[in-house]
Amino acid sequence: MKLTMVGTGYVGLVTGTCLANIGNHVACLDVDQAKIDGLNHGQVPIYEPGLDELVIRNHKSGRLSFTTDITAAYQSAEAIFICVGTPSQADGHADLKYVMAAAEQIGKAIEAAPGQHGGLDPSDDDLPKIIVVKSTVPVGTNARVRAMIQSQTNKPFRMASNPEFLKEGAAINDFNKPDRVVIGAEDKQTGERLHELYETFVRQGNPIYVMDIPSAEMVKYASNCMLATKISFINEVAALCEAFGADIEQVRLGMCADKRIGNQFLYPGLGFGGSCFPKDVLASVNMGQVTITPADLLRAVYEVNQRTRYRFISKIDQHYESNYANRKFAIWGLAFKPRTDDMRQAPSVTIIEHLLDNRAEVVAYDPVASEAAQRTFGNRITYTDEAIDALDGVDALIICTEWDEFRHPDFDEMRNRMKHPVIFDGRNLYRPTQVVEQGFAYYSVGRRAIRPSAQPQT
Repeated sequence: MKLTMVGTGYVGLVTGTCLANIGNHVACLDVDQAKIDGLNHGQVPIYEPGLDELVIRNHKSGRLSFTTDITAAYQSAEAIFICVGTPSQADGHADLKYVMAAAEQIGKAIEAAPGQHGGLDPSDDDLPKIIVVKSTVPVGTNARVRAMIQSQTNKPFRMASNPEFLKEGAAINDFNKPDRVVIGAEDKQTGERLHELYETFVRQGNPIYVMDIPSAEMVKYASNCMLATKISFINEVAALCEAFGADIEQVRLGMCADKRIGNQFLYPGLGFGGSCFPKDVLASVNMGQVTITPADLLRAVYEVNQRTRYRFISKIDQHYESNYANRKFAIWGLAFKPRTDDMRQAPSVTIIEHLLDNRAEVVAYDPVASEAAQRTFGNRITYTDEAIDALDGVDALIICTEWDEFRHPDFDEMRNRMKHPVIFDGRNLYRPTQVVEQGFAYYSVGRRAIRPSAQPQT
């Protein structure tokens, strides 16, 4: 098929590249000329393992192109995928201005194109374009998109919803081997055409679900809200464990042995961040407000998540009696999760801002997110090229992201580099007894703080 991706962000670029990789001809459209120029020269604007290679290979083959030419990108496509951002507004509602702007442009392009159905090739005349909303949008948005396009053209087209379920850091594998593909279609023929587009990816037997559009729109929110709920749940249990002297790791193992519960997304830490979970939980809460259907559980999920990172900060406050002047802290991990450089809603940002507000000095290391962090913090913090170098002369190490390289460090060298051997572990990477035997004071999540007998309090 001839496809157009509207937007070259995370979803549009991964989707377009993977669909081109199986033989489709894909145009990725963006209004940012600098980004398009970079992509045409093999410069991928996001960090995602394996994406660079696929982009370069498919661009060289001619199957994947990048353009700012709105008219050509829309008029030549059999299906147009809207993949633009839907950021949260101040009140938590999803901001749909980019989605609706794309819809208006699509309508104008269909109207201006020759042929009854807006195709440049007369042979396409009996196949109306499919407009696929792939951006995560509140239920009812597809109907708004249809109305906007219809306000610009009388030519026929078809609407579909195709929510994405990509994990940052594993997006290529998620797209190529999906747990499921969800398609919301307004008619049988549209559902069949999109089913055919995706069936290559589910040859191992995983399902393609074709359903009505509102249900497809809701699947994405329901899925992300369920995962976010599990994260907030285990962090709330971790807080109870700390209060009563239980060990969250032992509790988690005992609980997750129940097959009805499983063990995915039930790891205590600093809570969820990134561009999806916080935004989608808030959007679901606001969908409830609009329809007078209170989403009280989801509101609590978001509030628990925000409290989780501040509960962790309180451990640092208590250790230093909130006296941060002339103290220096090392941060290991800046991205909200491993295998990405995404800093959006990252717990590290909340922690670092707290330290800076209290006049502490911060030295940070992340394998891939330092450049993104510089856009957030500038020269207010110092960055190192190696994890161990961030420890020179620091009062404590704070671990914010569970990168693999942090799991088995040289504790002897760490202790020799640090001014005071104190670790605040927001990801429970180490066994407390192991760390304390090495002479460190150790604070983690859902487990009691442990200090060597000779460890000073401050």
